[in-house]
Amino acid sequence: MKTDLRIIKTQESLRNALLILLKTKPLESINIAELCRCAKINRGTFYLHYQNVHGVFESYFEEIIDDLRKSYEEPYHQTDFNIQNLKSDMIIIFHHVKRYEGFYQIIFDEANPVKYYYKLFHAIRKMMKEMTMNSIDYLPDEKMEYFVSYQTNAIMGILVEWHSKQFATSPDELNEYLYSFSNSLNWFPNKQGDAN
Repeated sequence: MKTDLRIIKTQESLRNALLILLKTKPLESINIAELCRCAKINRGTFYLHYQNVHGVFESYFEEIIDDLRKSYEEPYHQTDFNIQNLKSDMIIIFHHVKRYEGFYQIIFDEANPVKYYYKLFHAIRKMMKEMTMNSIDYLPDEKMEYFVSYQTNAIMGILVEWHSKQFATSPDELNEYLYSFSNSLNWFPNKQGDAN
């Protein structure tokens, strides 16, 4: 148990240090020495966990995407994939973003490389495509691709706007917004593949 806690603490220190450094420079400019200094660990300890700085970012990114996936899937599980029965309090994706606010500040900061944004975009799109294909199987392939991109950009747009407001709006309020947008914009097509 002590070893597990030590590993968790080391990884958290490295991830927090990486977020601090990413506020002032791109990932490619951060070296192991400065990351270790910022995290207050030695290089030997670093190499027990990661091969390079990029590995720290990738590991953290995957952890966040895994949590995001669980947050996104929750309403589907609660409605047994009958998403028309969705209620706003079932949406928890914005609570996830708030929990990892420091990471999302980096992703949406216009001073940082756009590749971070697209890395998140493609991860969300893949997740949405998997979930959408489980709940909607009656759209032709090309239309499905556009529909998934539409959904992904809607979420990304809300997150960009939230970032521009320094994440001041509460997650519960954003849940209400997304719920009302989904209903008013006919987010979910009907069985004929047309908008409701």
